[in-house]
Amino acid sequence: MHYISFPIYNRKRKKPIKTFEKKTRVNLTNEEKRLLLHSLVELKNDLIRQGRYTDCVDELIYKIASAKVKKVRSVPAR
Repeated sequence: MHYISFPIYNRKRKKPIKTFEKKTRVNLTNEEKRLLLHSLVELKNDLIRQGRYTDCVDELIYKIASAKVKKVRSVPAR
């Protein structure tokens, strides 16, 4: 899950309070990535039919499609 960080202002000082963004990494196979993208596009189409905003779904589609590919070495089970 991805959390968006935004500055929270202290009313007395008028300076932003530092916030931290929590990041979670997910390892997906090519098949899982394809299914996830397909599901998100279907969700986006449903939202468009309902006349609702699709900004958050668009952001997820972009992040998943442009994610870096990292080779992971599998360890055989004993």
